Amino acid sequence: MKYLCNPININYRYQFNADPRRHGQLQICREAADPSMICFEGRYYIFASMTLGVWVSDDLVTWENHRLPAELPLYDYAPDVRVRDGWVWLCASSRDQNCDRWRTRNILDGPYEKVEGTFPFWDPNLFVDDDGRVYFYWGCSNTTPIWGVELNRETMHPAGEKQALIDGHPWEIGYERIGEDNSKLPASEAEVEARYQAFIRRSGTPESQIPDAVKPLIRGMLSDRPYIEGAWMDKHCGRYYLQYACPGTQYNTYSDGVYVSDSPLGPFTLANNNPYSYKPGGFLPGAGHGSTMQDEQGNWWHTATMRISMNHDFERRVGLWPAGFDADGELFCNQRYGDWPLSVSGLRQDPWRNPEWMLLSTGKTCMASSSLSGHEPEKAVEENVQTWWTPVTANRSEWLQLDLGRVFDVHAVQINFADDRLDISCPGPIRPGSQARYIEERDLLTQWKLEGSVDGTDWFVIEDKSQAPTDLSHDLIVLENGTSIRFFRLSDMAVPYGQLPCISGLRVFGLGNGDKPAVPAFTAERAGDLDMNVCIVPQPDTLGYNILFGASPDKLYHSYMVFDARTQRVGALISGRKYYVRVDAFNENGITEGQCVPLEKEA
Repeated sequence: MKYLCNPININYRYQFNADPRRHGQLQICREAADPSMICFEGRYYIFASMTLGVWVSDDLVTWENHRLPAELPLYDYAPDVRVRDGWVWLCASSRDQNCDRWRTRNILDGPYEKVEGTFPFWDPNLFVDDDGRVYFYWGCSNTTPIWGVELNRETMHPAGEKQALIDGHPWEIGYERIGEDNSKLPASEAEVEARYQAFIRRSGTPESQIPDAVKPLIRGMLSDRPYIEGAWMDKHCGRYYLQYACPGTQYNTYSDGVYVSDSPLGPFTLANNNPYSYKPGGFLPGAGHGSTMQDEQGNWWHTATMRISMNHDFERRVGLWPAGFDADGELFCNQRYGDWPLSVSGLRQDPWRNPEWMLLSTGKTCMASSSLSGHEPEKAVEENVQTWWTPVTANRSEWLQLDLGRVFDVHAVQINFADDRLDISCPGPIRPGSQARYIEERDLLTQWKLEGSVDGTDWFVIEDKSQAPTDLSHDLIVLENGTSIRFFRLSDMAVPYGQLPCISGLRVFGLGNGDKPAVPAFTAERAGDLDMNVCIVPQPDTLGYNILFGASPDKLYHSYMVFDARTQRVGALISGRKYYVRVDAFNENGITEGQCVPLEKEA
């Protein structure tokens, strides 16, 4: 058996962003996002933004990064890839110039043939219907919709007028609201205008000197309206599923929704199950702007963008989850334990299978050779990608040690490195464009050694990558048969640019031999049309909870993981729709399902 653990274990390249809003000050972070995944001639390929290449895999678990030719739009966001008549078609985003297309019969070796574009677009998606007709979808804005048009098969030029297909409705669709946990409604027109006038005054630029085309963009920026973006089309049993992302990549609620239709250009209706890809909790949240495809065995998968957003809003990673269509044709994605190890067998599998191994490390005792203030050792086991342990030096003698409290049957360890305020010179020329930047072209190194112990005295090597030629900042070590371990020591670390080796997650998975948690007690109450409050009663011997909700007791497709008993507001509801709620509890020994209840109206 093979296992994946999100984010996808691949080398994420550093970006040196010259954001004009920061007066030219470089913002440095790793980034990959907006994945398009296809199966082509028996292999799987992911094209993601700002990676300079393509990720290729034979099994959806082990991925390798291959560089692509420099003439391709590698510095343009949201690459879209589709297979048509034995050709792989590629394009990416540009608002300022016509976007060319490229096609090839050999992804890794080329050659790539250029097909001249005829109009600009952002967040593109090509779709080939069963009858061979070709359709195109695009859009990324908080002021304009997602568009669609049919293309001429021979020229790939529009064969008609573009049509507006999906727009934002944050007053009725809770998950489209911006902010952490979908916390903000858009401003009124009067509020937007007041903010716009204040912005003009602060800028010192007379309004008469601002181009007419720019004014609505400024108002949109000040409106708190969601971005509607990232189109992707699938067809299943004769119906068309137009997927889209919202409300913004920097939020924990970055998600994918879906509209359905009997025609590729609509009209489209909001599906019953929405958002179908939604992961606001856990170690690494976010599950928006992605793609959905079937593997060689008939399993459906959804890949999407996960957010860190500490050094830059676009500090992001890529995740992969089981997906599918239920008996009623509802598209779903299972993210209940969406950043825990998941088995991938190469056979047909239940997309709702629970993880085989439980999380053992959260909240456990840590110590270290040294630490900076605010970045103490326990930050490495908080199950929060936005906090991390940081040693005082980058010397290889620094170490981090974890004590699970007792011996466990350990099956996997994920080591997550973070970046903490990098201040280094850009190693190459900044490329101009809508977001001027340089992408690190060199293959860098992330190295470490992990040891284990039963008693804290006698140590053995679990994995030694102190001389590894790879740069895997979210590496997964699998001990499939299990090993008895209580203590872990991470040492001999070296990371790119000689920076301090920060650890956001030293995450251990395995099995305890005790009792599972008691059945959780909770109440769930609707708070207005778009929100609900779930109050979980504390209970002993529980590490965390999964809040599940959906349209019926057998369709609890949405989940929100929390690690303490509390009142959790969930802001992803759709106005006028009924919901059911269940809270499951988990600890080192397993998962206990709670009772499913209808969501009550607010008192």
